[in-house]
Parts: sequence; structure tokens; C-alpha cells
Amino acid sequence: MVRAPCLLLLLLWPLMHVSATVPEPCEVDDDNFRCVCNFTNPQPNWSSALNCISAVEVEIRGGGRSLHQFIKIADTDLKLYANLIRTLPLQRLTVGAARVPALLLFAVLRGLGYSRLNELMLEDLEVTGTPPPPPLEATGPALSTLSIRNVSWATGGAWLAQLQQWILPDIKVLNIAQADSLAFSCAELRTFPALVTLNLSDNPGLGEHGLTVALCPHKFPALRELEVRNAGMKTPNGVCEALAAAGVQPHHLDLSHNSLRATAPGAPGCVWPSTLNSLILSFAGLEQVPKGLPSKLSVLDLSFNRLNREPRVDELPTVGSLTLDGNPFLDPRPPTHQEDPNDSGMVSACASSTLAVGMSGALALLQGAGAFA
Repeated sequence: MVRAPCLLLLLLWPLMHVSATVPEPCEVDDDNFRCVCNFTNPQPNWSSALNCISAVEVEIRGGGRSLHQFIKIADTDLKLYANLIRTLPLQRLTVGAARVPALLLFAVLRGLGYSRLNELMLEDLEVTGTPPPPPLEATGPALSTLSIRNVSWATGGAWLAQLQQWILPDIKVLNIAQADSLAFSCAELRTFPALVTLNLSDNPGLGEHGLTVALCPHKFPALRELEVRNAGMKTPNGVCEALAAAGVQPHHLDLSHNSLRATAPGAPGCVWPSTLNSLILSFAGLEQVPKGLPSKLSVLDLSFNRLNREPRVDELPTVGSLTLDGNPFLDPRPPTHQEDPNDSGMVSACASSTLAVGMSGALALLQGAGAFA
């Protein structure tokens, strides 16, 4: 039987002519567990990727260059090498810093369908060109976690629906950050039947309207955890309305690291999902407890806000675990006199030194006067 490395040799053969004097861009740890490749050299030694053949975790960064030279892989019938790919121990893969033709990306996903890959991270990529026709049957890797960070797609908001066609529907965790577009094509998007965690953090331009658009109705029936940190959220009530519009029923909601404000007086109320029992509002700049929170929670985190007094009982929901650490009213330092903002330790030190010199001089004069007496 042909050995597993031969598959990579086949795919990389057009680039094997690179000089052996080029530094190895791929490094493997002592346990042969993690392999990191950074192809930043002007003439990268792509064959160095063979060093990663026995690694469980592989990270490949293309140095910002185009991977169009590998486009022939898209025409390779990887089904012929299915048994070989199954022998690879690869479970976690990160691909970043490159311009990738869509044909190549989806061909690689098709081949990874024969692997043990469990987690895939796409980061700092530009996906170019049109994708291939969708497969006739379910294909691609059976991922549990898919992470997308700072990836642009030539197809705009249709990218998630297209990507979804090339992975099996077993995904449980989906992380999308710094997205080029979160205005998904809901009509084309398939249901994520097993998705438990959706993380849309670090999308500061999302906002509550964008969240409503991104949460396609009836596409996330198993969702339990929704994370939207640093995502342009304005009020908890606005987020509640987005959840209601999408019909999602999370158990845990993280709104930390947003600049939240109180709901405007007279704003219509909102009914929170009955399943919600954990709400994170830390690092949100809150000066008071927002009105209209769920009436009962197991966990409420209000830590590291700007609360100047302890919240009253009537301002809080019925809560099992309340966190208020890091707020000004809990500052253990005793009150001190108002300090001049222009004052500094240097000024104080100089004043003390001047006083000491003055006292020493006076003492010397007195001693001198005694000597002439």
C-alpha cells in the first residue's frame, strides 16, 4: 500500500524543486504533537509541510501570498486516497494569512472529509473567485468546532450557506469574528441541528439590527450559548428584541465588553426567553442596573462596571449568583483628600527635600552661634 506521506508528495510535487538551503518554515514540537508553518520566505519551501505529517495540531500561515499555484488539487480525485487520509492523526487545523481560491478551499474541505479533523480555524484569509457547484451528497469533515476570524469572501453574505455545504451538519460550536459580512442569506442557509454555541464576539459593527439579521429564524434550534462580546450592542432590551425576532432560546447570554446604556424611558418592554438563566454584563460601562432584565436568573455578572452604590433588591432580578466585583462602590481604599491632578510624587519629594535642607541649615547656624558665644 502507498504510504500516507505520498499523498502530500503528490500534491506538493510541483514545488519540490525549491533549494534545500531555504530555511525550514515548519517546526514540530518535541512530542510531535503540534506543528506550526509560517511561509514568509520570498521562496517558501512548501515541502516543509511534510514535517507535519504526524502532528495532531497543525497551523499553516501563508505569509499573505496567493495559493493559486495549488489550484490543481481541485481537479484531484481525493477519494482515491481516502484510506491514506484516514491514517493521518490530524484533529485541529488552522489556516491563515493567505489568498485562497474558493475552488481550492472547498476541494481541501472535501478531502478532509476522510480525515479525523475535529476543529478548523480559518483566519486572516481572502477567499477569491466563485465556489464550485454544491456536492450532491453530504461531504466534508465532521467538525465539532468551526472558527472564522477576519475572512473576506467574494460571495458576500452567501458565504456561510456555501461553506455549510462542504462540512457535515454535526458542528456544535461556531465562532465568527471580524467578519466581512454577517448578513447571511437565510433562505439558502441550512439548519444547524446540533449547534450549541454561537459566538459572534469581536464584530463591533454588528449592533442589534445586525444581530437580528444574523440570527436566521429556525436555523439554530439547539442553541444554548450566545456570545456577543464587543459587538456594538447598545441596550439589553435591544438584544432581547433580536432574540425574540429570531426565536432563539439561549440558556447563556454574554454581552460583556459592549458599551451598554439604560433602556430609554417609555421604550416598549421585551419578553426574554424563558430558558435564559445566565446573563453576563461585565465590562459594559453600566452606571446602574438596566431595567427590564429577566425576572429570574441563576447567574448575573455585573462586575467591572461603574456602579457607585450597591444595587437595591428591587433593582435586581431574583438571582442565585450575583457578581459585583470591580465596581467603584466596592473599592477598598479609604477616602483621601482631593489631590491636584498636576501633583506628583516628584513634587512631594522635592518639597520634603527642601524642608530637610532648610532645617539642616538652621541647625548649622544655631550650632555656629553657640561656638562664638
